[in-house]
Amino acid sequence: MSILSKFSFKDQAFKLRENAILDAATVVLSSKGYDLMTMDDVAGAVGISKPSLYKHFKSKDELVGEAMIRLLDGAIEQVDALSQQLSAREKLEALLEWALRVRLGGGLPFLPSTSPHVRDMLMRNFKYMTRVLKLNRMLEQLVKQGQKDGQLDASLPTDVILFSYYARTCDPAVEYLQKFSKMSDDDIVKHMIKVAFSGLR
Repeated sequence: MSILSKFSFKDQAFKLRENAILDAATVVLSSKGYDLMTMDDVAGAVGISKPSLYKHFKSKDELVGEAMIRLLDGAIEQVDALSQQLSAREKLEALLEWALRVRLGGGLPFLPSTSPHVRDMLMRNFKYMTRVLKLNRMLEQLVKQGQKDGQLDASLPTDVILFSYYARTCDPAVEYLQKFSKMSDDDIVKHMIKVAFSGLR
């Protein structure tokens, strides 16, 4: 085996472990929240030592920041991958469906809305804020197009629709329905999307 291929294998192994760490951190964050999560929790979930964990992420804040950046990257990729044949409203519905399914699977912690410390920490994270602004621009364009096409209420300020849309992605009703109703995840997603875009009328 050449020196180059050895380095390539080590790089791949390092990246795979890093992804496993981010997977574990996302699950722990979803179940415990930022304040109760420890680096020991994450290391134990991955099956590595804490010193090995610190080779990838120097602090809890850095780890959480990277986990949230990865989630935003996933959302941006979803929007980019949507068919151009879909209307603006259909694209918004498709992204909400993706977010709800990821969330029902325990993979979408909504930390900024629940922890002032995390919100402040993330706002100081340039990579995170770059992703937030990019996703916000993409969704704002979709909302404006939906209003122009008559698919979304043009009498409402764009920000009201946009931030109401964000709120639907972290609506606590999702957890209550998953825990206490007898509905399948498919039905929960279907009904939450209907409520978000058609209301209760």
